[in-house]
Amino acid sequence: MRFWRRKQTEEQAPNEAALAPEEEFEGYEGDEPPASDFEIDEDELERQALAAEPEFELDDYEDATPEEIAEVHEQTSRATERTRRGLFGRIAGMFTRADFDDDLWEELEEILVASDTGIQTTGAILDAVRSRVREEGVKQGLRVREILRDELIAILEEPRREPPAWSRQPVPETLILLVVGVNGAGKTTSIAKMAHAFKRDGATVLLGAADTFRAAAIDQLKVWGERVGVRVIAHQPNSDPGAVVFDTISAADNGKADVVIIDTAGRLHTKSNLMEELKKINRIVQRNHPDAPHETLLVLDATTGQNGLMQARTFTGAVGVTGIVLAKLDGTAKGGIAFAIAHELDIPVRFIGTGERMTDLAPFDAREFVDSLLAQE
Repeated sequence: MRFWRRKQTEEQAPNEAALAPEEEFEGYEGDEPPASDFEIDEDELERQALAAEPEFELDDYEDATPEEIAEVHEQTSRATERTRRGLFGRIAGMFTRADFDDDLWEELEEILVASDTGIQTTGAILDAVRSRVREEGVKQGLRVREILRDELIAILEEPRREPPAWSRQPVPETLILLVVGVNGAGKTTSIAKMAHAFKRDGATVLLGAADTFRAAAIDQLKVWGERVGVRVIAHQPNSDPGAVVFDTISAADNGKADVVIIDTAGRLHTKSNLMEELKKINRIVQRNHPDAPHETLLVLDATTGQNGLMQARTFTGAVGVTGIVLAKLDGTAKGGIAFAIAHELDIPVRFIGTGERMTDLAPFDAREFVDSLLAQE
């Protein structure tokens, strides 16, 4: 599946050397870089604009090729296999009955709650289904299944009011993604998968190792950067994360990077000092790019269930999460957490982790997801 469709002219070709400065950038002094560091040479900007007009062509996922659609279908099916064969597998057989009664609603409620859909979201789904069943005078179980499918898709699509930043027109000159999440959720691996996907599609990608509180996190991102073949901007352990972000943005601007992905500290989401650090990083990004970060992606471990919902609430309050990367979805039989996230937090799922390979990351498609969960083995 192509994530990136931007076409570059020769004049826009990235300066690879500029993406890996040998020395740290001058000018960052804690939380308040001096204003002189952000002065704009208007004459130079005008000369650049006259030299080359950017030509972009970027299609949304709706314009995907049949091969790309088939790839998303295969990956989604693989990621939901355990959930489909577990709790959700019972739903497929429920609607083969000639008719239905109150036992069906009770059993359906039990399955949804047990699959981490949550009590609140389960109630909303069942209320909508039962309302339509009454209004339409439905008597057949198969028709109830169709209505359930429609309502499950509607729950997931409600937060998706616009496509992800990398699929909008016009695409930002430098797409900046801030990635947050607790340690162990699969954050660094998800960053590597995203970097691989964007690079495979022709984008120049730069990573920022702003999780400076753990030396292992810096080393891990460097290793992934080498494997993927993308540059990583990193400082010493325990250095100021804001300085890393400042240098990463500066390197991206100098080297005309297409995509910047910034890793952040993943200490427990209950620590208020971490939340303040994330807010600080957000401010630093916005000083050079007022419209950024273009996406703040929260990586959640799908196997943590309702605990992931609590994490999402906390991070959203701190940095305004715009999308979810649901990692390790293939490792749980309780994939219903996606519905709870969409309904209770009004946050769209952007990607799902579908396995351990570098290519095992798929754009989230609500219809594919629901159809895969309800498919009969």
